[in-house]
This record gives sequence, C-alpha cells and structure tokens, in this order.
Amino acid sequence: MDSWVRFNSQSQAKERVIRAAQYACTLLGYTLQKGGAAAELHKTIGQLEAHMSLTRKLLRLGNSVEALESAKRAIHLSDSVLRLCLTISHLNRAMYFACDNVLWAGKTGIISKLDMKKWSERSFRYYLFALILNLTRDLYELRLLIDCEARHRASKHPPSPHPGSADQLSSPSSSPVALNAPPVMLAGLRRQLRLLATVLYSNPPLSLDLLKNSCDIFIPLDRLGIYSTGSGFVGLCGLTSSILSILTLIHPWLKLKP
Repeated sequence: MDSWVRFNSQSQAKERVIRAAQYACTLLGYTLQKGGAAAELHKTIGQLEAHMSLTRKLLRLGNSVEALESAKRAIHLSDSVLRLCLTISHLNRAMYFACDNVLWAGKTGIISKLDMKKWSERSFRYYLFALILNLTRDLYELRLLIDCEARHRASKHPPSPHPGSADQLSSPSSSPVALNAPPVMLAGLRRQLRLLATVLYSNPPLSLDLLKNSCDIFIPLDRLGIYSTGSGFVGLCGLTSSILSILTLIHPWLKLKP
C-alpha cells in the first residue's frame, strides 16, 4: 500500500500540469469564440481539451486508494471538526475518483453502453461535496487563527477606559451610545479586516488552500447546473487552482497540513 501511494504521488505533478493546460484550453476556446475565430480552430482546441481530460483520467487511476489512506489518517485527528471535515472529504474524493475511473473506462470503450451523463453528474456531486467540506475546514482554521491573533493583541494592548465614561453614565439623556454607534461599528469592522489580512498574510498555506478551493468550487457548480458561470470563468478558475496546486508541489511547505 505504501509503495502504491509513493508511486501515485509521483504522477500528481504530471496530472496537475495537464490540468492547467486543459483549463487553459477551455479559457482559450472561450476567448476564440468571443473573438470570432474560425470554427475549425475552435474545434481543434476543443478536441485538445478532451484529449487532455482523458489523459488526466488515466493518470488518476488508483487515486481512490490514496484518498482512502488519507481518510484513515484523518480519522485519528484530535480536533473533532477537522476529523469530521477531512475524513468525509477524503471519502468523497475516493468516490469521485472511482466514478472518474468508470468514466475513463466508458470513454475508452472498456465499458460499453455506459450512461456518461449520469456518471459524470455523480462524479461532480462527490467532488462538490468534498470541496464544501474543504472550504468548511479552511474557514474553521481561519476562525481559530483570528481568535488567537485577537487574544494576542488584547494581551499586549489591554483596552483602556474611555475618558468621560462616568459623565456619560451620569447623563443618559444625551444618548452618546446612539450617536457613536456607526463610528464604533466601522472601527470594529476595520479591526476585524486587519486581523483577517494579518492572519492570511502570515499563513500562506491556509491562504493558498482557501483560494484554491474557492476557485475549484465553481467548476462542479457550473457542470451540475447549480450556478452557471460559463466556460470562460470555469477555465480561469481551473487554471488558477491548477497553478496553485503546482506551487504546493514545488514548495511542499505551502501545502496545508494535516
């Protein structure tokens, strides 16, 4: 099992480079169509994209095993939220890859008379649910880090009493709270935005994972017809997330753990 996981990880770089090229073709095809390019050129780009998609499916054969191994590791995490999100996410990825393998077998003719539309929708549903859980995990970790940063700042700079607070309490008729509510709310919003920017800047793995999953989620949403964005936007999102994935392979410290 360990040998297979090591062998499978070596093909991930090739798969992600081809994924980037596939979504680049999607974006290029949309651009050519909008620019009024020749139909023959647009057809060639579409065929190239289809070939790349089939090649990726071949490279992902057996990825279900790796996803199941990841689920076995995640089930032992001490944090209950991370344990739930990551375990179910990896199980959905395993089902997504299994459906993807069936689609590859159908497109290559190994399985005849396969309902490609049904299996494709089934595959994207598993993919969508896995991405929702990944985003939930990202937001959960982001919330924890923001709370930690807020406590750290509060310990360094404890709040001081507002001058004249006693006067305000002795004369409630002036209603200072009502008059100062909007500035106080804006100051609180700016403080939260600064905390968010600080946390994201100081945690590149979390920032990249959040951005990657946010881009990826539009792909199954569009394919399932839940939220149609068009091939151009899907191509841009897929290309962006693929480049971010390649970065985590080149620089492993950028990969979010666990």
